[in-house]
Amino acid sequence: MSRIAYYRTSGDSQSIEAQRQALGGGFDREFADEGVSGAIKAEERPAFAQLLQYVREGDTIYVYALDRLGRDALDVQAMVRHLLDKGVMIDVRGLGVIGRGVGEIIVAVLAQIADMERLRIKERCDSGRAAARVSLEATGKTHRGKESLGRPKAAEPREVIAWRRANNASIKATCDHFGLSKATVARYWASK
Repeated sequence: MSRIAYYRTSGDSQSIEAQRQALGGGFDREFADEGVSGAIKAEERPAFAQLLQYVREGDTIYVYALDRLGRDALDVQAMVRHLLDKGVMIDVRGLGVIGRGVGEIIVAVLAQIADMERLRIKERCDSGRAAARVSLEATGKTHRGKESLGRPKAAEPREVIAWRRANNASIKATCDHFGLSKATVARYWASK
């Protein structure tokens, strides 16, 4: 009977360390999907797919919060049911071990809340982008004062392309001259 931890973060800038510390350690095995959206089905996430291969009857999976299993309500409920059918227990920090009956009702409610929150996050992001576009068209700056949507350009693409052509330079030499990454110079060059 193994004690297994599963961690998930949505963004690349996030860390699983807070989840690891909150769960306390002492696990036989740990699986982590870092920078993976909860909207992606559980079995399609690399680490969770490995966890499903590893887990056996009598094992317990520990998670920091139910939304770490996912933010799609139906997927979370189906995955919890699948694990329970397999004889695997799920221990959610603050809730305890999820079991049949009442535990499944709690999972259903919390999974719906996580799903709703995912939709609210998307709505807020879409609304912010729409406001930025309107402001950019009207004033030349976004509602937050930026000159473009997204990440600011590290250098003007036309200038990079022109310099590379004029100097018959390699991508590496162009990177060094402008202080840009290889991917950025290659992207600018491909857009010419």
